[in-house]
Amino acid sequence: MFQTFLERLRQGRRTMAFPDGPAPEMPDRFRGRPVVDASKCPRGCRACLDACPAGAIAIPARGRVRVDLGKCLFCPDCAEACPQGAIRHDRDFRLAAGGREDLVLEGDGARRLAGALEEKRRKLFGRSLRLRQVSAGGCNACEADLNVLTTVGWDLSRFGIQLVASPRHADGLLVTGPVTENMKEALRKTWEAMPEPRLVIAVGACAISGGLFAGRPETRGGAGQELPVDLYIPGCPPHPLTILDGLLRLLGRLE
Repeated sequence: MFQTFLERLRQGRRTMAFPDGPAPEMPDRFRGRPVVDASKCPRGCRACLDACPAGAIAIPARGRVRVDLGKCLFCPDCAEACPQGAIRHDRDFRLAAGGREDLVLEGDGARRLAGALEEKRRKLFGRSLRLRQVSAGGCNACEADLNVLTTVGWDLSRFGIQLVASPRHADGLLVTGPVTENMKEALRKTWEAMPEPRLVIAVGACAISGGLFAGRPETRGGAGQELPVDLYIPGCPPHPLTILDGLLRLLGRLE
């Protein structure tokens, strides 16, 4: 045991300094939101729209390219298909939004990040937030990155946020997956078992819009079709830092 203590002292602090320290440097393989340079878009070109596997791209008549981050899988297909190189992925991990409409971006225009809860709920949850996670038909990718937040490098509990086993002990419901027909009732019962006031957080493209499974008869098209969602965290799966950033913004810890 003495050797264990010495080793811990030698290793020092292992938890990342975010959000108080310098902004974390994302790895080269990280892909943030797609950004479109309208000046490079040839008129009438549909290459990016046709290449998108999730239908996240739209080109309105006489309009600029629109990207729905709630549907986007953050794959490189659109960027690779563009003959002019008009689409690129930025390196910004801040993607969470408070409204579904805030996830629909046009070109390289401004975006609206998630804001804090209203004062009453922020006072209740700001220092202690308990979340019950439900995988409503997910592939386990979003669930795996959620688990990363509980490791020593991230230590989600230092912010007063914990994942709990029972909905009766929870302040909010954290949903992953497209909400399959088989999980619809279980999700609803979990929600009803939680005391009010309560939150709903949709994590990942599937939970936001149905993802690749949108429109299938076996799925409900995301958590928003069943429950009122307070926070949308896009990605397939979202990076752990994207999830953490969204949660802290919801609690008023970040501006």
